[in-house]
Amino acid sequence: MARIVMKFGGTSMAGIERIRRVAQIVKRQADAGHEVAVIVSAMAGDTDRLVNFCREASSLYDPAEYDVVVASGEQVTSGLLAITLQSLGARARSWLGWQMPIRTVNAHSKARIEAIDADHLKASMKSGEIAIIPGFQGISQDGRITTLGRGGSDTSAVAVAAAVKADRCDIYTDVDGVYTTDPRIVTRARKLKTVTFEEMLELASVGAKVLQTRSVGLAMKENVPIQVLSSFNGDDAPCADDLPGTMIVSESEMEKHDMERQLITGIAHDKNECKVTLTRVPDKPGAVANIFEPLAEAAINVDMIVQNVGREKGETDVTFTTPASDLDRTMQVLEEAKDKIGFNRILSDTNVAKVSVVGVGMKSHAGVASTMFKSLAERGVNILAITTSEIKVSVLIEADYTELALRVLHTAYGLDAEETV
Repeated sequence: MARIVMKFGGTSMAGIERIRRVAQIVKRQADAGHEVAVIVSAMAGDTDRLVNFCREASSLYDPAEYDVVVASGEQVTSGLLAITLQSLGARARSWLGWQMPIRTVNAHSKARIEAIDADHLKASMKSGEIAIIPGFQGISQDGRITTLGRGGSDTSAVAVAAAVKADRCDIYTDVDGVYTTDPRIVTRARKLKTVTFEEMLELASVGAKVLQTRSVGLAMKENVPIQVLSSFNGDDAPCADDLPGTMIVSESEMEKHDMERQLITGIAHDKNECKVTLTRVPDKPGAVANIFEPLAEAAINVDMIVQNVGREKGETDVTFTTPASDLDRTMQVLEEAKDKIGFNRILSDTNVAKVSVVGVGMKSHAGVASTMFKSLAERGVNILAITTSEIKVSVLIEADYTELALRVLHTAYGLDAEETV
């Protein structure tokens, strides 16, 4: 019998009927003899509603009181799930973040977990009691409630799984696994049986919305296997053990599961990008540092960077990308530093998208980038910027070509599922 941590997102908890479905899924695992802990998100839309209340109360709200408000959504669903399980004859109780406790740093609304005191929780699970834990929250060193940032329930689940030394962490969402690309765009996308932590971390960071990036990084650090599943199967659906989704595992574990692996694991896209260009920047040492230092101090993330060949007059253009949500702050920071940087104009473009191919197979195979560039060129898709890592190649293109690029690349790398007759 296994020790399993199960996590259910906001769409899975959106209303009593869906909570009853979740309770049935959880009870099946407990009835199978497993030790079970459950992490829950707030009902879909509730966190946004609570955030808006804070903004309406004051545009300069206290982050500590903000955490008190937004953490209440998960408290409601944890209690409701415990009540529903009890009505089905299961032993269940809720454990709030401060009761375990889940200890975090004193950074309200963006806290990071430092430690979890899991002795009482493990004893409760061993006795056959189902533990229900609100995700997204913890307690600071000074005893105040904290939250982990949007999507933090995934991180809560992985952290609890590591603390109780769970055999795996099952994350239930509105999709039944990790696909080679977005199946809503590419109908021949395939569900993957296994993905490495490293690949999932890259996919999450470049636009795949299945898992929060922080949770994957933590799972890789603590070596916690994750399984991605759907909570929207039929009422008679079997346990997760009988209907697996996608397993996220270490690279060594991957070799046991899938020796004949594809060169490319998946293709992700992100339309939440903007391109910023500074014209006529002095082409001299320190000029680029003058651009990116103030952006770093403002906590603005920069991804792709392109510096053109210097002009005859000792000037160059510098282009980079940043999240579209940070565009206004980026423009403000750069304007304030204009005299120090010495640029002429700032140009911005939000009609762009980042498309990325990811696969551990890149480490030992050449030609991945050239296949990408050639395939896009043949369909008239212009590349505006490029960035790479050991297992990823990303390109920036015009947003209007995003869906075409996904379909073309999915076919070019041999990822299309076979057509069924």
